[in-house]
This record gives sequence, structure tokens and C-alpha cells, in this order.
Amino acid sequence: MAEIYADVIVDITQASLNKSYQYLVPQELQEKVRSGVTVRIPFGGGSRVAEGYVLTLGDRPKIDPERIKPILEVLEDRTDIESRLLNLALWMHRTYGSSLNNALKTVLPVRVKERQQMSTVFCLAVPEEKGRELLELYRKRNYKAKIRFMEMLLEKKELSSVYVHKNLKMTGESLKRMIKEGIVRERSEAYWRNPWEETPVERTGLPVLSSEQETVYQGILREWTEANRPCLIHGVTGSGKTQVYMRLMEEVLRQGKQVILLIPEIALSWQNVSRFRSCFGDNVTILNSKMSKGERSDQFERLKRGEAGIVIGPRSALFTPFTNLGLIIVDEEQENSYRSENAPRYDAREAAIYRAEMENAHVVFGSATPSLDLYYRCEQGECVRFVLKERYGGAVMPKVRITDMREELKNGNRSILGRELQEELAARLERKEQSILFLNRRGYSGFISCRSCGEVIKCPHCDVSLTYHSNGRMVCHYCGYQTAEATKCPTCGSPYISGFRAGTEKVTAEIKRIFPEARVLRMDADTTRNKDGYEKILKAFSSGEADILVGTQMIVKGHDFPGVTLVGVLAADLSLFVSDYRAAERTFQLLVQAVGRAGRGDLSGEAVIQTYHPDHYCIQAAAVQDYEAFYEEEITAREMLDYPPASNLLAIRGSGPDEQKLVFAMEQLKLYLVRCGTDSTRIMGPAPDVISKLKDNYQEVLYIKETDGRRIRQMRQRAEKFIEINSGFRQMYFSYDLNI
Repeated sequence: MAEIYADVIVDITQASLNKSYQYLVPQELQEKVRSGVTVRIPFGGGSRVAEGYVLTLGDRPKIDPERIKPILEVLEDRTDIESRLLNLALWMHRTYGSSLNNALKTVLPVRVKERQQMSTVFCLAVPEEKGRELLELYRKRNYKAKIRFMEMLLEKKELSSVYVHKNLKMTGESLKRMIKEGIVRERSEAYWRNPWEETPVERTGLPVLSSEQETVYQGILREWTEANRPCLIHGVTGSGKTQVYMRLMEEVLRQGKQVILLIPEIALSWQNVSRFRSCFGDNVTILNSKMSKGERSDQFERLKRGEAGIVIGPRSALFTPFTNLGLIIVDEEQENSYRSENAPRYDAREAAIYRAEMENAHVVFGSATPSLDLYYRCEQGECVRFVLKERYGGAVMPKVRITDMREELKNGNRSILGRELQEELAARLERKEQSILFLNRRGYSGFISCRSCGEVIKCPHCDVSLTYHSNGRMVCHYCGYQTAEATKCPTCGSPYISGFRAGTEKVTAEIKRIFPEARVLRMDADTTRNKDGYEKILKAFSSGEADILVGTQMIVKGHDFPGVTLVGVLAADLSLFVSDYRAAERTFQLLVQAVGRAGRGDLSGEAVIQTYHPDHYCIQAAAVQDYEAFYEEEITAREMLDYPPASNLLAIRGSGPDEQKLVFAMEQLKLYLVRCGTDSTRIMGPAPDVISKLKDNYQEVLYIKETDGRRIRQMRQRAEKFIEINSGFRQMYFSYDLNI
């Protein structure tokens, strides 16, 4: 029998490991070894036993066959890596840099199975007729817990102990007595750990689409049978994109295929799971980082057995090892959370397109405020755009008013709440309606602005704000320009010039001072640290336990609260002048999403946007929900300055403990890349990164602009090679961001 050799990448913690090793496949293992399986191998000079993943198989040795060691064992109890996911990892490695080992770890599912949990199940031990007689007896004697228990047992036939104790409030003593009396029988059975509460979901079936939604649905189905390009559902807030998703999912499930629904925030899991379980029942599961290892292991096992066909989760859910994937939906596709902050710094939207192409699946994006990148693709014909202009169910768009906070300051109001917003909050409290206050904290620690005239200190070369550093300098993180901290406004001379300091806790305290009778909930990183923090706050607000919800951007993304009739946006322009060329785009998206939380039920809604820059095109377009007007302004600026999507932008970030050596290394890297570039290549920096020092490591960044996508990837590969072969870079760490 011919010898078979396997290329294996070793799963060790050394992130710089970036190569595979060849091993002999013993004859007794040849039927078990295939791409994606986990194996034990002898590794290194001492032949210590390590674990690795088989990438490819072949019949030709790459070195002397006598030096090739054999695979020791195939770990069959591990969840296999699908060959398609391996290909996806290889694509991520080629596209975004970092080691192949890091790329593989990113796409790997849970590998080690956790022990399955056992549960007690209760059922009737007497005929149903006898059970109904007992129920009547309990009603006469007013045994409330037993009434609840018997009613549900007669309806469901079987009840888990978790459900009985949590939802029916039955004591263990009462259950023991009923078992002893021969009324109830118990047994043990294995069960899946569910990451949501064991709450019964009322099945509502598929939604009835409006004529506008039906047109979009049919149009997408036609596109699937023709060119099968990625589709964008561009619908105003509250237009019912979710209903269209459900109908598309149903079509894919009918074909025996599976669905991945990506959402930008774990906070959205609760409402999404409830909606989709009401339509598809237990065919829905979730995956996210808040789940325990046991929950993740159980859900992977369910998926492997085909017991769930729909997965909902943030970007990591994209790597669900479905064998017959039919559809990937990316909801709120404009969100930056779809970009990984760890190597490889991949974009889940791009990875979704690649995986769908590889598996002959479909991709649907949804957003009220699509990213400029995707809208630009639609303009170029690479994607197809479908529009929903009306809110579902006849609801109307909220009325929006803009408050000029410069005038509030002139009139003596130094509160974070403008007078108009205070009046509207008081009216809602009187009418027993709910309000949301959104504090736009994105980039809060960055720019310096004047509270009198609104002027922001900007870089004279890059059209982005200068970022204040603790050494008293203001720095541009694109070209490195620096200047001393401003002590008065260069435009109006006002001394009221500084950064923004308020947080959600301060806002909550201010509300309670002005409205002591108001019931206020706060939702931010501090109040959602616990596993079920999101769910508790959202459920409480949804059920009317609070009048006002205060929070950061996590409260304005995709939530549906019919009782909310007012949204107040505090510091709307706080994200408008951060040191980021996408600042206007992200501010527009946040404002539209925030305003869209109002008036989604039977009552009409209003929104108040508080800003120091009421005339900015971004804020004006957000107030009237005019995406096209914003796009035309913004894409013109991007084309003039060669920013994505009009051009390509690569950020090379370096960090190290010695600042002088790091700056010198980055300058040498720039000199090398200048020689590698062409007339269309522009290199900026090096400059201190947005966070210039972290955990005793200094951080610098180089930016490369290039119109040709293939050439900019070559520039990254050359940078990687240059860093690899030069010993001066050994004590430094480098990462790459493409079109950030």
C-alpha cells in the first residue's frame, strides 16, 4: 500500500508558529485521517506529544522519508473541523495576515465534549381523568402551586424539574408528597443545556408580509436563482426586515439546508431568540461568548445531530460547522463589531461572502443605515439592493427636533439635559409612556471642542480631529502632526474648551435629581457584566418596570420596545470628530438607529437630538432619515481624500516596550515600503496609535493608501516578510488592519 503523508499544523500557544509539518499516516489510521481531524503527533527534537490539525493529505514526502515521524493517534472524540472551514481559515490568513495557527483557532468550534447534564422529568402516575379530579380538589382548597403544576402537567404531559422549580414555584417537599401518594412519577433523562430560560414560547407561525415586503422577498428569491449576488435589504427602522428574514429562512429550511443569523451585539440575542423561536421553535439555537463551555458544547452537539437548523450569534457564529449551509444573514451590517479586534483582524461580512461562495449558499445583509462600503458595492453592481421605505404595520416615522446646545449654554443651562428634552421627558412620565436616553460615548476621550461655538481642533492635513494625550500634546493618528493642548478656542476665544466627561452614571443621577419619581434603568458595560445582565435589563424595560432607559450604543441597535415614544440623544456629535475618517458615517448610523427606537408601536414617537453642530450634514441627514443625501456628501469626501471604499487603506500597527526602538523600526519599515510602492501608493506616518501606550508597550501605526486591492495585499505580505527576516523586529508585535 502506498505511503500517505499529512500536513499538520500544531496547536500550541506560540502565535508566531506559521507553518505546517509533514507526518506519515500509519496504515491502521489511513481510514480515519482526513482534512480537519485532530491528531496526536510527536513534535520537536524531544518528540514530546502534541496535538495538531490535519490540513491536507498527499503521497509525496517533502523531506527525507526517514526523517518523517508517524501520527500517533486520531482523536475521534473531538468535533471535526470541516474542510470548508479550513479553507476559510486559509483565506483569512492570506487576506488579513497573522499566523495560520491564529486563523485556525478563530474558526475552530468547541473541541472537547463536556459531560451531558441529567434532569428529572415529572409525569402523571394516574389516569388523566383522575388528574382532573385532583385539580378540582386543589382549586377548592386553594393550593395555588399545585393548581399551577397540575394544569401545566395535564397540558404538557411532562415537565422538567428546572421548569417546575423556576416557573411554577413548586417546593421539593410538595413534589415528594405527590410522588409518595402515587400521583406523580419521576425519571431521569439527559438534556441539553440551553443558554436561554426554559420559558414556553407561543408559536405564532410565519409572518404575513406587506406588499412592499413581499416584493423584496420575491426579488431576493429571483436573485438567488440567477446571479446569486449578495443582497442588501435597505429598510428604514421598523420596516420589518426581520419578517423578510423569517420567510427567507423558511424557504432555505424547506430545502433541507441551514441558516446562520449574525447579530452585532450579544445584547440582541434575547429578543432575536424570542422572535425566531416563536416562528421556528427548537430549531433555533444561539452561540456567543457569554455561554458556558457546557452550553456551547451542547449546542454544537445539537447542530452536529441536526436538531437545530438556525444559529443566532455575533461574528463568531459564522464559523458554525454546518454541513449543508444555505443562508447567511448579517443583520445591522453597518456595525463595527463585525470586525475582529484580535489577529487575524478579519471582517465577518467579507468572510460571510467568501464562505457562502465556497459552499454555494446565499448572503443577505440588512440595515437601515448600510455601511458606505456595501452601498458602494451596490452602486458598482457587485451586490443587489432591495428597499423597504415604509414602517411595518402602518407605524409612522418619529418626528425629530434638533437642540443647539450652544444656545442652552448661552441661556445659562449647564445641565446635560436641554430644556426641550426635559419638557418632553416630563410629558412622557405624566402619560405613563417610556423614554430612552442614548449617550453617544463612542470616542468620548478623544477630541477637544469648544462649548461656546462648537469648534473642534483638527489636523490641518487629514481632516480628522486631533486626539488629546496625557502629556499635554494633541496628536493626529494618521500623519503624526502634533501641537500643544489648546487652552482657549482659536475661533471665538472662549475658555470653555475641553473634552467630554459625562457618563451614563452621571446622566442617571441627573435624571433622578430632576425627576425623583421616575423609574430609571441603566444599561452599559458596568451593568451587563454578568452573563444574563443584558436579558434582565431588557426584559424589565420591555415589561414596563421602568420609565426611562439610559445607555450607550448597545440600547439603540435592533431593539423593539412598543411603549417607547421618546428618544433623547445626548452629545450627538461626540463621535463626529474622533480621529477616524469614518466618524461622520458612524455618527449618522448611530443617530438614525437611536431615533428609530421611538414610535414602533401604536403610539407615535418623537426624538430630540442634542448637539453643538446642528448644521452638520451628518446630523441634518439623520434627523430626516435621508441616507442618500448623507451618502452623496460622504462619498465625495472619501473620493477626494482617497479613503475606503473609494480606495484601500492598510494600517500596520507595531508595539514594543522600547519607544525609541519601535519608532526607528517603523521608520525603517516605511522606507522599505516606499521602495516597494508605485505612483498610486501613499504612506502616512509612523504616528502614535490612538492608545499610544498599553500595558507598558508603546504603540505606533503606519497607514498605506492604494487604489489597487491586489497591490495593497502584496504590500502587507512584503511588510510581513521584511519584519520576519530582520532581527531588529524580534521584540515587537505587529498586526494588520485592512480597510478598517
